Amino acid sequence: MDPPAQTDFSLCISLQTTHGTNPANLQRNPDVPVCTHDDLDNAVIYAQEAHRDWSKSSIQKRRIALHAFGGDLANHKEDFVKLLTQEQGKPHSQASIEITMSVKWLKDLCSIQLPETVVIDDDDSQVVERYVPLGVVAGIVPWNFPVLLAIGKIASAVYTGNSIIIKPSPFTPYCALKLGELAAKVFPPGLIQVLSGDDSLGPWITSHPGIDKISFTGSTETGKLVLASSAKTLKRVTLELGGNDPAIVCEDVDIDDIVPNLATLCFLNSSQVCMMIKRLYIHEKIYDRFRAAFIEYTASLKVGNGTEPSTFFGPVQNAMQYAKLKDLLSSINSEGLSVALGGTITESEGLYFHPTIVDDPPESSRIVQEEPFGPIIPLMRWSSEEDVIARANSTKTGLGASVWSKDLKRAGEIGKQLQAGSVWINSHFEVAPNVSIGGHKWSGIGSEWGVSGLISYCNLQTLWHKKR
Repeated sequence: MDPPAQTDFSLCISLQTTHGTNPANLQRNPDVPVCTHDDLDNAVIYAQEAHRDWSKSSIQKRRIALHAFGGDLANHKEDFVKLLTQEQGKPHSQASIEITMSVKWLKDLCSIQLPETVVIDDDDSQVVERYVPLGVVAGIVPWNFPVLLAIGKIASAVYTGNSIIIKPSPFTPYCALKLGELAAKVFPPGLIQVLSGDDSLGPWITSHPGIDKISFTGSTETGKLVLASSAKTLKRVTLELGGNDPAIVCEDVDIDDIVPNLATLCFLNSSQVCMMIKRLYIHEKIYDRFRAAFIEYTASLKVGNGTEPSTFFGPVQNAMQYAKLKDLLSSINSEGLSVALGGTITESEGLYFHPTIVDDPPESSRIVQEEPFGPIIPLMRWSSEEDVIARANSTKTGLGASVWSKDLKRAGEIGKQLQAGSVWINSHFEVAPNVSIGGHKWSGIGSEWGVSGLISYCNLQTLWHKKR
């Protein structure tokens, strides 16, 4: 693929540029434009114009266009995989999965039927509840899954009759800009736009009076700022925010069977996933055996450049996150916690952070209370179900949680008591385009994907038909 460039229809007038960095070797990635406020104003005007016609289009027309977009993405899969590894750092195998999932999301999201409900139908009148598009949506996308999360917002917005402006993270603008170029070949001008920018662009978007909805995925603290800024113009807002997901492992599990699965679900994408397992609660009867097996398996996973075969841990994506992890690591030492694996940093050409396992820290420690968003995981003992449920629920976040047991009834009863938007039994981080996700407490507002996610891109309209 050619170096990313701003798509023609957004008419970027800025002469200022920025660039990302390859986290595997700290080499400079190509320059991309920095959007000005005038660029944003123009993009909103084009998006409003595109929406006027698109909102009147048939569901079938929208579906055909999204399928064509997905076909183009599939045809360029290997190019996107290479570019995704270059800008994000994740191994080729994990980048390939992200692109494959993105193609599936484009297809499956537009197979969902929005409900249209007849709530009254008598001799006097018929009343129908239906959903109509909002207008112009802005999707603010983080750096950990820059393709899948952009596609989820694009497909949901366009399928429900909206236009959309995507703002990628300044750390990972390249794949998103390429998505904009592909979209320009399929959709009407202005319907899907991608604007790269610096730290000014997000606040401009959230306060812009011509944008009707913000779909934001990112940290809880930034989500609060998005919500406050959007309130000035009463935008609709969906927030998918941070998590500190607990996994409760019961004493009846087959340790050798579940350890590889659990390790993957703790460390995938170098743990830079909001719905990764961040706290592992292990029953005291199996704690020592589980810890030994978990350490052995984790230590076998390769750390290295994502372009190298069999790499599992790529680099941390950016220097800011790397510094946060180093600070959290220093707190583990200052709090006198026991480290079972890792705990030190080996300087290298890239932002590599070897997996660290903390052995049974107290609930009050930072590693338990904070979301690391990197490969540091605490293992903790439990004995009482009542106690471990309370501990699992003790944080302000509530994105995901899981329970692991051969006793499905017991696991289900524990799972129902966990305060999280998604609860899995004997799995974690299972996602599908037709299944909505959303957080409880400080992990978000609203939902993405599935029927409820699509509805969040719409206004409810009640249509009254008087029969006489």
